[in-house]
Amino acid sequence: MSSQHNDNEANESNLNQLIHDARGPLNRISMQAEMIKLVLESGMPIDKAVDAANKIITSCQECSQTLEQLSKTSKS
Repeated sequence: MSSQHNDNEANESNLNQLIHDARGPLNRISMQAEMIKLVLESGMPIDKAVDAANKIITSCQECSQTLEQLSKTSKS
């Protein structure tokens, strides 16, 4: 196999890993949004909704970092 072929495979593997890494925070965002909806619909303590919102913010930041890495990878 050529060096270029190996590089392409490594880049594809890295890209797939970054996409996988972005899905984790997105899944957490979805779950926490469902929690907020449940809190609001069922009259649960509001602090549970605030906690879920904070987790959404953290997950958004993680996703942003992963997308930044993806952007840097695509430029190289």
